[in-house]
Amino acid sequence: MQRIAAGLALPGRLGHWPGAAAFRAWMEAEQGRFVLWLPVALAAGVVAYFALRAEPSPWWGGLVLLGVLAPMAGWPPWLRAAAALVAAVSLGFAAAQLATWRAAPMPDIPSRATIVTATIAAVEQLLNGRRLTLASPQFDGAAPIARAVRVRLKASDAVDLSVGDRVRVRALLMRPAPPAFPGAWDLQRDAWFANLAAFGYALNAAERLEGERVGGHWLRGVREAVEGRIRAVLPGPDGAIAATLLTGLTSAIPEADRAAYRDSGLAHLLAIAGLHIGIVMGLVFATTRYGLALSERVALACNLRQVAALAAIAGGGAYLLFTGAHVPIQRSFAMACLVTLGVLVGRRAVSLRGLALAMAVVTLASPSEVMGVSFQMSFSAVLALIVGYVALRPWLARLHGRSIGRRIGSHVVALALTSALAGTFSAPYAAYHFGHIQLYYVAANMLAVPLTAFWVMPAGMIALLLMPVHLEALALVPMGWGIEAITAIGRFVSAWPAAVLAVPPMPGWGLAVLSLGLAWAGLWRTRLRWLGVPLVALGVLSPLLLRPADILVSADARLIGLRTAAGVVLQRNSGAADFTRDAWLQYWTEADAIAFPESGEAAGGAVSCDPAACALRAGGGGATLVRAPAGITCATALLIAAEPLRVDCVAPPPRIDRFSVWREGAYAVWLNPDGPVLLSDRQARGDRPWVLPVPTRSAMPKGVSLTPALAE
Repeated sequence: MQRIAAGLALPGRLGHWPGAAAFRAWMEAEQGRFVLWLPVALAAGVVAYFALRAEPSPWWGGLVLLGVLAPMAGWPPWLRAAAALVAAVSLGFAAAQLATWRAAPMPDIPSRATIVTATIAAVEQLLNGRRLTLASPQFDGAAPIARAVRVRLKASDAVDLSVGDRVRVRALLMRPAPPAFPGAWDLQRDAWFANLAAFGYALNAAERLEGERVGGHWLRGVREAVEGRIRAVLPGPDGAIAATLLTGLTSAIPEADRAAYRDSGLAHLLAIAGLHIGIVMGLVFATTRYGLALSERVALACNLRQVAALAAIAGGGAYLLFTGAHVPIQRSFAMACLVTLGVLVGRRAVSLRGLALAMAVVTLASPSEVMGVSFQMSFSAVLALIVGYVALRPWLARLHGRSIGRRIGSHVVALALTSALAGTFSAPYAAYHFGHIQLYYVAANMLAVPLTAFWVMPAGMIALLLMPVHLEALALVPMGWGIEAITAIGRFVSAWPAAVLAVPPMPGWGLAVLSLGLAWAGLWRTRLRWLGVPLVALGVLSPLLLRPADILVSADARLIGLRTAAGVVLQRNSGAADFTRDAWLQYWTEADAIAFPESGEAAGGAVSCDPAACALRAGGGGATLVRAPAGITCATALLIAAEPLRVDCVAPPPRIDRFSVWREGAYAVWLNPDGPVLLSDRQARGDRPWVLPVPTRSAMPKGVSLTPALAE
C-alpha cells in the first residue's frame, strides 16, 4: 500500500489533483489490506463466467490475464494495483472456464429401461433402501461412459454390495432435472461439475458380478464400513446423525429431524465444517500435548506445543479425507492449518490474510463451488467472526477475570457472540438459497454447540479409536445420548412461535451487492468501511424491487400456478413433482396452495373456471388456462395448457403448452396491462455446456404431434 501511495505522488496533474493527499493518507492507513481483495476479485471472475448466457471463447480469460500482466512491470504502483484486480478477475474467469472444459461431455441416456453394468463408487444408506453411485457405467453392453450415474435400489433388495464391486441392474434412468422455474437453482449445472450423467431407480434386484472387483475406492469403503458399525450400535435417527458427524454420510437422517435442525438454526451441525474440524484438531492437540507431558524425558527434550500442533494438522487432514473433503471442510481445514502454523511460529493465528488465502485456494480448486451456499455461508461467517472479535476485543477484555463467575460469564458471552455474528452474516445467503431465515438460532446454538464440542464429538473420536478392538459401543452409546439431547433442543426451539420466517426471493444482483458491502465493511480498517453498510442494506432490501412472476408452468406442464393476492392457485396433474411444487411455494413465500376449481371462482375472483377453461387475472393482465378444445379463444392475451395446443387463429395469441415446455423448459409469465411477458428456462440460462440441447423430433414425448400450428 505504501508503494501504491507513493505512486500517486507523480509529477504533473496526477500527483496534485484535489484530494490526492487525502487519498495517499487513506492508502497508507490501509497498508496491507489491498491483497485481501484479490480473492474477492477471483470469486467475481467466477461469478461473471457463470452469469453469461453463452459460452465465451476458451481463450478469453487467459488472454485478458496475459494482456494485463505483460506490461505491469513498467506501470506505476497505483496502476499495477488496479491491474492486479483485473488480473484476479480474469484468473477466476479462466479457472471456471478450465473447470468446465475439463468436465466430461453429457452423454445420451437411454429413454427406456436399460441394463446398467458398472463399478460401485459409493453405497448410501437411505431411509428406505440404498442408493448406488456407479462409475464408468455401460448401458445394455455398450461402451462405458465417462460420467457416473446414481441408482436407487428397491427397498427389498438385500444383496450384499460394497464399494469396488461390479454390479448389474436393470434400471430406468433420467437426466438431471432442469430448474423448477426460470432463475431457480440449476441442478443440471451441479450434475455437470459433480461428473454425474443421470439418476434413476432399479426395476429389479441388483446382481453382483462374482470375481470382478475394482480397487481404488478403499477410503470410501472404510467410511461405509464405519457407518455400518455405528448404525449397528445406534439404530434409528441417532445413529444416522452420529454417522454424519463421523463420516460425512447424511442420506439416512429422517426428514423430521432435518427440519428440526434446519428450523432451529442447527443445520450447520449436520454439515461437516469449521466447528467439527476445530473440535477434532483441538482434541488431537490437547491429547497429544498432555499425553506427551506425562513423560518427563519427552517433555524436557521436545517442544510439546509444536509437536502437538503438527499432530493436530495430521489429525485434521485425516478427518478431512475421511468425511469426503467437501468445500466447507476444505475451507475450514485451510484456516485451521494457518492457525496451527501460527502457533508453531509464534504469530497471530486467526487473520484476514489467512481467510483470504483459504478463499483463493478453494476458488481456484473448485470454481463451481463459489455459486453454492456452503462457500458463501462459510466465508461470510468467518469474515464476520474475525472482524467482529477484533472490533469488540477491548470490550471483551473487560469481561475476563480470575473468578469462576467471570470466566463462565465470558465464555457464555463469547458463545452467544459467535452464534450471533456467524448466524447473522450468513443469514442473507441462507435466505437467498432456501427462502427462509431462523429467528432463534442464537438460543439453539448456545445450548447445542457446547454439547457437540464437549460431549458428542469427543465421544465420537473415542469410538473411532475403539473400533479396531470392537469396543466402540462404550463410546457410541454416550454419544447417542448427546445427539438425542441436541435433537430435542432442535425440536424444542423450532416449535417456538415464528421460528422460521419465509422471505421473498432475492435477485442475483442483490446478493452480489450485499456481498460487496460485506467485503467492503470487513476488509477496510478506516472509516471508509462504513460505506459498505448502505450496500448491505440495498442487498437486503433488493427483494422489494423484484416482482415475482404471476404464472409458472413446470418443465413437463404438469404443474401450472397463478400468484394472486389471496394466495397461490395451483393445477396439479398426475405425476407432478413435489420438489417443483415446494420450490414454487418457496419462491412465492406461501405455505400451501389452493387447487384450481372445476367450476366457479377462487382466490377472490382471480380465477374463474368452467369445464373447458379457466380465466386467470393477476397483475393487471389476464390469460386463459385451456382444459378442452372448446376453451381455446383467439381473443385472449395468453393460452396455457397441460397438453399440446392447436390454435386455428388468423393472429394466434402467445401460448404455452406441453410442446413449448418440452422444447424450452419451464416458463415464468408476468401479466401486465399491456400484455404478458414470457421467460423460458432456456432463455434464462442460455446456451451453456450443462444446458441440454433443444430436443429433436425423434425425442418427442408420447402424445405430442408436430402439427403445422405447433411448428411455427
